[in-house]
Amino acid sequence: MRDAQLDPKLSQTAFSVSAPSLDFCPPECGPEVGFCGRSNAGKSSALNTLTGQKNLARVSKTPGRTQLINFFEVPETGGFLVDLPGYGYAKVPEAMKRQWQHHLGTFLTKRRTLTGLVLLMDVRHPMTDLDQQMLTLADHREIDTLLLLTKNDKLSRNQAANSRHSVQKKRPQSLVLNFSSLDRTGLVEASSWVRQRLEGQ
Repeated sequence: MRDAQLDPKLSQTAFSVSAPSLDFCPPECGPEVGFCGRSNAGKSSALNTLTGQKNLARVSKTPGRTQLINFFEVPETGGFLVDLPGYGYAKVPEAMKRQWQHHLGTFLTKRRTLTGLVLLMDVRHPMTDLDQQMLTLADHREIDTLLLLTKNDKLSRNQAANSRHSVQKKRPQSLVLNFSSLDRTGLVEASSWVRQRLEGQ
């Protein structure tokens, strides 16, 4: 029996292609929703939860494993989910870290089919300087943004609500949601937002 919380179209998402930089990305042929965040924000887990697939995006115990721009096709929408390189935490050489961030910034500023950006932040440590830089890039392009405060289960209900309220005050133009891949808090709302951006709503 299909999980009632899962979006039926997102649950059909399938890996399409990986690219090391914007130059190697597939042609711009449909709406794209990008997923970005610090390397330890739970991005891969969130993608897997939204699609109801355990291994769609590779989850690693070592932050910073997403080094490529990964495209996942969402059938019947003509669109794609795009898993972007994590930033700010990975224990890799500084030159490589700068290279990843350059590719990320270039994608956000130049990819014309990017219709939405999901920024994932640990609910305990939201709105870092790098997070705000990503939002500035999105604002410059007037790209809709969804802020997912991940690992919601790590805090009490009041603490999580206070964190969300604080972020929402700083970012009134974005939808801010508490999210947990463990208990699936925020799944329905996040799925709806993503679907709308893929379908041009």
